[in-house]
Order: sequence, then C-alpha cells, then structure tokens
Amino acid sequence: MQDFLSITKALSNENRVRVLIALSSGELCVCQVIELLKLAPSTVSKHMSILKQARLIEGNKNGKWVYYRLPIKTSSVAAEAIAWATGHFTSDATIKEDARTLKAIIKQHPVEVCKKQRDSREAVAAEAVAAALKAQP
Repeated sequence: MQDFLSITKALSNENRVRVLIALSSGELCVCQVIELLKLAPSTVSKHMSILKQARLIEGNKNGKWVYYRLPIKTSSVAAEAIAWATGHFTSDATIKEDARTLKAIIKQHPVEVCKKQRDSREAVAAEAVAAALKAQP
C-alpha cells in the first residue's frame, strides 16, 4: 500500500510526470532537468527526491554531477506506473514540446548547460542588487 501511495503522490504533479517521461529517453544530468523544466534548482531537487522516494527513478552522483535515470529494477507497481505514464501522455502538447526541447538540451554538454544556468542566476542576482541600490534614497 505504501508503494502505491508514494507513486500516486509522485505522479500527482505535472513537472514530475514530465521528468519521468523525459527520463524514458535515457539518463539526464540534473542540470538538463532544470533546463527542461525551467524551474529553480531547489524545486527540481524536491521533485527528484519525491520521484526517487517512490522508486520511479534512480540517481547517482559522479563528482559534483548528479545523474538520474529510470530504475533498472523496481517493484511491479512502479514499473506499471512508469509504463502507464510514458505511454499515456505521448500525444500531449507539453510532452511533445519537452521532447523537442530535450533534443536541443542533449546536444549541449552538461557542463555548458550548468554554466549557462549559473551565469543566468548570477545575472538575476546582480540585477536585484542593482535595483535595490537604486531604490535606496
């Protein structure tokens, strides 16, 4: 029963379903997942944690890089949930757009994807500091 509840919780969020379907194409670095979802790293981390807890994905760390994939061995309930999600949403517009976006993301090396994200976060932070300084009397 606990497996079922963990899986239904994991699949109750659109972003987690999108990640699950994206991983059906193969292993992805967390930076690639962040780029696909266009969410904050902490938000993606939480989503990945929920999927991992439900045993719908596996992760491994290689140095500072974290990679996720669909599990090689899992419970029959999780396997059925993965098969259902990956088979059911293939005609969904968001999933089709994700597939196009993912092709472009995968063409880039994960290091470049992560660097682009870091640079973007730093630029946003610098803009916020500049705006705060400008607003001071």
